[in-house]
Amino acid sequence: MSTDLSGMIECRPGARIWGEDDEDTVWTAAIDLFVLNVGNAYDALACLFGVRNSFGFRPLAEDRGLPEDVSDGVRAAFIACLGPEYSHSTTWITGAELAAADWNETDSSGVLSRRAVAGDATHWGPAWEVMRTLGGLHGPENVRLVVWFD
Repeated sequence: MSTDLSGMIECRPGARIWGEDDEDTVWTAAIDLFVLNVGNAYDALACLFGVRNSFGFRPLAEDRGLPEDVSDGVRAAFIACLGPEYSHSTTWITGAELAAADWNETDSSGVLSRRAVAGDATHWGPAWEVMRTLGGLHGPENVRLVVWFD
């Protein structure tokens, strides 16, 4: 049985201007991962989110759940995918966390690196480029990827 990935990149456009605690600083859906064609290669899902992790990667963001302050757009997409009833391993990661990650870290065999399976030269490259662009505008801590699986 295959594992399908769904998710969106979202950002807080007002956070840099008004501060993260301002009432007008809310998360806004930016782009659906479907549009970016990131695929569902299991080695990438393992190293990023701990899903199908027979590789022995130390995941960057495993099972954090849906953020409490998730954007209306992401929440609507999650519900449209039948939400928690049919989804699993819901999680999220910020642009700042991705920037700080050790992309040379390997799986338990020491053969596959995070960069090789989910770096810029993989199907994930377009997603990371969008996140870096939004991070340049709004700050990397104000950009996050929210994903769920079925």
